[in-house]
Amino acid sequence: MNTSMINASVTMGQLQQKLDTTAHNMANSNTNGFKRRNVQFSDLLFQQIDNKFNNTFSNKDEAGRHTPVGIRAGSGARASSTAISLEMGAIKTTERALDIALLSPGLFFQVQTRDSGGKAVTEYTRDGAFYLKTAQGQNDLELVTSDGKAVMGGKGPIRIPAGYKEISIGQNGNISVTLSNGRVVNSGRLAVVDAVHPQLLEAVGHNFRIPAGVNSNQVLRAANPASVKMQGALEMSNVNAGNEMTDIINMQRSYQFNARTITMADQMMGLVNGIR
Repeated sequence: MNTSMINASVTMGQLQQKLDTTAHNMANSNTNGFKRRNVQFSDLLFQQIDNKFNNTFSNKDEAGRHTPVGIRAGSGARASSTAISLEMGAIKTTERALDIALLSPGLFFQVQTRDSGGKAVTEYTRDGAFYLKTAQGQNDLELVTSDGKAVMGGKGPIRIPAGYKEISIGQNGNISVTLSNGRVVNSGRLAVVDAVHPQLLEAVGHNFRIPAGVNSNQVLRAANPASVKMQGALEMSNVNAGNEMTDIINMQRSYQFNARTITMADQMMGLVNGIR
């Protein structure tokens, strides 16, 4: 297999990875708080061919040349990494008391779930569509996400008295509950963290976790309690469908060019083999 075929086949495989990432972005274009991922490419190793100055030429014969003598033969490109884009999505007003939007990029709600072994695991999300369910073994209600994960406060999972009449969540995350008898009680504060190195976060669905072996202090820090939050609103996905479709078209063209390269290289090898 010649160099052009190797370069094209390697690049086609990496383009497939970017296509998968773009398809994942498109599939979550309507997911609350979803953050798109961008694929970054880098060159693979290259080889310098005939990198020897031809003594039959003098320096003046190549006056003005700035490139190295010879030919650089690359090995294609690779998808070096995928980066999370934390730019804000559009804010949609819902007028629903348990819908909360974070109005600053880099902030995440903390939610708790359990792994296959039953161990508590903390995840981080921008999806502020919360619900209430009966807390296990208690009369109170538990604040949870749409998929049933417990929403964390400063002192653990947030509990709401069952006989509530109204729930009010302030900009600083304080949760005030008005009971049916008119008494107002405090049910804690939403625990919000600020991602200082978001690229270290590991995606789990449309949520994130801290990878094993990484110190949480390297990735997250406690957010300012006065961080702006909006009750009765949700942050939408930051995926721009138009831009993603443009990327898909460009990737399709690149894939076709590389496929055509392999075809042409195969035809040229056939011509060479047919020479008598």
